[in-house]
Amino acid sequence: MERTRARATVFLMLFLGNLGNALEVPLDPKVLEGLPQPPTITHQSPKDYIIDPRENIVIHCDAKGKPHPSFSWTRNGTHFDIDQDPKVTMRPHSGTLVVDISGEKVESYEGVYQCTARNEHGTAVSNNIVIRQSRSPLWSKERNEPIIVQEGVSLVLQCRPPAGLPPPIIFWMDINFQRLPQSSRVSQALNGDLHFSNVLTEDSRNDYICYARFPHTQTIQQKQPITVTVLNLDAINETVAALYNETDFLSDGSAEERRPTFLIPSGSSSSKMVLRGQVLELECIAEGLPTPEVSWSKVSGEFPAKRTSFLHFQKTLRIVDVSEADAGEYRCTARNRLASVHHTIRVTVKAAPYWISTPRNLVLAPRERGNMICRASGTPKPTITWAMNGIPIENSPKDPSRKVEGDTIIFEEVQTGSSAVYQCNASNEYGYLLSNAFVNVLSETPRVLTPANKVYQVIRNTHALLDCSSFGSPIPKITWFKDSRSSTLDGDPYVLHENGTLEIHVAQAVNSGKYTCVARNSLGISENHVYLEVKEPTRILKQPEYKVVQSNMNVVFECKVKHDPSLIPTMTWVKDNGELPDDERFLVDSDSLTITDVTEDDAGTYTCIMTTTLDQDSASAELTVVEQPDPPTDLELTDQKPRSVQLTWIPGDEHNSPIYMFLIQYADSLHHHGHWHNLTLVPGSKTTAHLKLSPYVHYAFRVLALNAVGFSNPSLPSRMYKTNPSAPDENPSGVDGFGTEHDNLVISWKPMSGHQANGPGLQYKVMWRQKDVDKEWTSVTVANVSKFMVSGTPTFTPYEVQVQAINDYGIGPEPAVVTGHSGEDLPMQAPDNVQVLVLNSSLAEVHWEPVPPKTVRGRLKGYKVYYWRERSLHKHNPHHVEQQVLTFSGNKSHGMLPGLQPYSLYLFNVRVFNGKGEGPASSNQQFETPEGVPGRPSFLRITKPSLDSLTLEWGPPYDRNGRLTGYTLKYQTVNISNVLGPVEELALPANETTVTLFNLKYSTRYKFYFNAKTGQGAGPVVTEEAATIMDEAMAARQVDIATQGWFICLMCAIALLILVLLIICFIQRNKGGKYPVKEKEDAHTDPEFQPMKEDDCTFGEYSDTEDHKPLKGSRTPSNGTVHRDNSDDSLVDYGGDGGDGQFNEDGSFIGQYSGKSSARDTAGGHESSEAPSPVNTSAMNSFV
Repeated sequence: MERTRARATVFLMLFLGNLGNALEVPLDPKVLEGLPQPPTITHQSPKDYIIDPRENIVIHCDAKGKPHPSFSWTRNGTHFDIDQDPKVTMRPHSGTLVVDISGEKVESYEGVYQCTARNEHGTAVSNNIVIRQSRSPLWSKERNEPIIVQEGVSLVLQCRPPAGLPPPIIFWMDINFQRLPQSSRVSQALNGDLHFSNVLTEDSRNDYICYARFPHTQTIQQKQPITVTVLNLDAINETVAALYNETDFLSDGSAEERRPTFLIPSGSSSSKMVLRGQVLELECIAEGLPTPEVSWSKVSGEFPAKRTSFLHFQKTLRIVDVSEADAGEYRCTARNRLASVHHTIRVTVKAAPYWISTPRNLVLAPRERGNMICRASGTPKPTITWAMNGIPIENSPKDPSRKVEGDTIIFEEVQTGSSAVYQCNASNEYGYLLSNAFVNVLSETPRVLTPANKVYQVIRNTHALLDCSSFGSPIPKITWFKDSRSSTLDGDPYVLHENGTLEIHVAQAVNSGKYTCVARNSLGISENHVYLEVKEPTRILKQPEYKVVQSNMNVVFECKVKHDPSLIPTMTWVKDNGELPDDERFLVDSDSLTITDVTEDDAGTYTCIMTTTLDQDSASAELTVVEQPDPPTDLELTDQKPRSVQLTWIPGDEHNSPIYMFLIQYADSLHHHGHWHNLTLVPGSKTTAHLKLSPYVHYAFRVLALNAVGFSNPSLPSRMYKTNPSAPDENPSGVDGFGTEHDNLVISWKPMSGHQANGPGLQYKVMWRQKDVDKEWTSVTVANVSKFMVSGTPTFTPYEVQVQAINDYGIGPEPAVVTGHSGEDLPMQAPDNVQVLVLNSSLAEVHWEPVPPKTVRGRLKGYKVYYWRERSLHKHNPHHVEQQVLTFSGNKSHGMLPGLQPYSLYLFNVRVFNGKGEGPASSNQQFETPEGVPGRPSFLRITKPSLDSLTLEWGPPYDRNGRLTGYTLKYQTVNISNVLGPVEELALPANETTVTLFNLKYSTRYKFYFNAKTGQGAGPVVTEEAATIMDEAMAARQVDIATQGWFICLMCAIALLILVLLIICFIQRNKGGKYPVKEKEDAHTDPEFQPMKEDDCTFGEYSDTEDHKPLKGSRTPSNGTVHRDNSDDSLVDYGGDGGDGQFNEDGSFIGQYSGKSSARDTAGGHESSEAPSPVNTSAMNSFV
């Protein structure tokens, strides 16, 4: 079956199972066993092999094949018989030659060597390996004459090193092995010569030495030192004058400037040839004065940026890895201030042969076809020749299945036994290429090389590659199936690659399962099973967050992750892409990183990396550690003036938190030594401050920096700055004038600090005069006090006062005038024309006439009304209340008296008051408040309950607030469901305190509403509840029923039935069975055992202590209580304390009704063991 060349190549790839190793036979021992293979050269020495004559010669040649190949060599084109030369040995299982050169001349082994590896399937050959020994000859003996030159001229010191193999590396040094300095003026050429564009006198020296280092032998040879003497024109004039008695041989003492000219290369143009892939080096060295500067340009294009460099101070252009595009004209320009000169270098690029497509090994089945291609390029175009098993193909045996067409050999209908190794040689005048490729004709059944039952695990939404490496000849065809093998896997979402690999671009959970790959050719079939598991991706759900913390605090980075439960995750934390510090302060938890006692070194980027065997996810957050700033430094005082100075400083380290404010403080060692005071704030962007100063202060300044964390420590203090004293700039503040007695005036002020005094000898000049009376000031000078008292002043008289500062250098500015008053006295007169207007039973309005201002004798503060309740107007309510006071500020003439008691007699008076106190009281006035509604009755009791009547007793209100006109009584029934009946109303006279209600319903609750009345209306209501009692005959019938014989028999039958059930349950439990007691009891309980309802015509409940104990084996509610039926109601439920309702001897009911007792909800065991009450309203209602 015919195949194309591409098909043959794909077959080879499948055969190898790896696209990157297309020429390798599979290494599986099962495949290699019995599989023939022609030789393949795997290692050989380089074509140009320079050897060290001091070491043995090793010429490498290794090959592989099946069977293992044998080796032979040729030297200079003829067979090299190794066995005839005892100095030459071949390594075992290899073709590598080892030549022992001890006692031998290396030259005798120089030459061209070629290795041949052959087995029964073909012959492979190596490159021609040229063996040459390295050479480092000595410098020829020579004598260097001293060089004397005029300053400013150009100079070339020639090196001319001996020819070596490989060429030596040249450099210039002095006698102390120090490299000579080079510059744009002095530089070394590519041939090793040292060029001076112009010489200077400092270039004179006697140790210019050229060194040659031979890299292969690591030896260094040196040239004899060269002496250079540079003379300037003045020295030359002196020398010539001494010889010829001339005084002015040269007219100018300085070197003459000249235009640039090129030392290298010569002329205006030159040419250069370079081979492709090599290094192109072009140089232009110019001379001139001043020193020319060299620049480069490409006439027909741009320099390749990544491959171009300029060396030796722009004098050498270097382009590496030259390509054909680098051909063209290059121009170098030398320029100084006089002129410029150009040189053009025409560069041509030739190329030794290089591969376009190397021939590849072919593995073919019998009767298959294939192509072997050998393509190379070069300049000039290389010639392609073929050989088979090392013999030119035209001289090889004819093969009808093989046809050579230039760079291609076409194989058709190949036969078993036609395996061979073919050599392709591409050559031109600059070199050659040689490549071996074999044709191996095989017949093999398919084999799947991928391990059986291999499990592939991938992450969801990623691509999956299921391998099916196979081997066979002809090339096996690969098909894939999944699970049931119902159809081949072809098309979306599956992609089948030519090497048999099955790809799923986006794997999902549904793609998990068992996959089968089948390899099939004409000779047989092979299959293999693999498994795909699609896992959930690892994702970080909560990423660590950016943190800003202060030093010595703790910080926590959270990193919560979700991953596939079948994968084992590993959490790793890194800092700045490196490991966490080995410090116990770093605590790594399953989902967090905690750093305790954070330091500034802990700042950085922290990354949590969650890794599984298949994937990973990561997230990062930055930690910024902030601290208080470092204190400012280098405080300096400049621009010093008598009242100001400029302060400058250098800020300290901000510690990751910007400084937004500076605080400047000062200390005054003259007045407050050691105390620092805040002076001013400066924005954080400034580092200078212009400070205003006060006289007579010894200043020292310091600065504190403020950031978001807090203040820094203070800076070191500045040097002391003293200001000169002067007269005060200000006077005391807080000046006031007031009296402490009715005949004095006290003048006070806030003392001035030493900082405010401006100089020594601080005193105060105190001045005063009576306002609008005195024109002249009275004054006194005092010191070390803050007040002064003037005696003998009129009462509460306005005065103008002043306080002025004085020191030894003068007086302060004109002080401000402050108005004060002398002392106050008690008011002299009581308010006149006092009247009252009663507005209602609890509010009255008082009026008075203000006193004359002169009688106040001080600052009027207001009026006070003293009032008290003398007594109630009701004869039964004598009363006396303590005096009350209401204050009305300001010059008022009336006020309201709230909160008065109705129907009462009140007394009151009015007084004026000032800052000294109260004046005399006005005469007492009285008024009466009208009636109001009464208060609640003092008590309400229900007594003497009977079948149809109740007696109510009450007491009058404590606060009658008027004349009682009577009482109102309302009442209504209350049934078991707390539903209220119709309201009955009864009016009662004021002189009654008891009433009996007749014709009430027996055994019925009633609710009563009772209040008192005056002429102003009804007062608040008091309520009570009570119930009538039950008929005695009916109660007796209830007791008789409880003692009937039939009832006792019924109770005994029920008890016996329960006992039988308990015995049966016990027997079943001992047998291991489960007996549903509750279900059986529910199904078979006698209805008569249930609590009786109202319509059963039976007693509601009979209770005894034993009756309420739960039977063994029975179920009770979880809280251990037994609830009564809702219809079981009795007077017990209405008792005051939950006890049984009882009667006195006269039949009256003991206790007032107070609602249902909580005993209705308690366990039976908590009830009284006494006989139950004979009263049961439910039963009674049933029998009537």
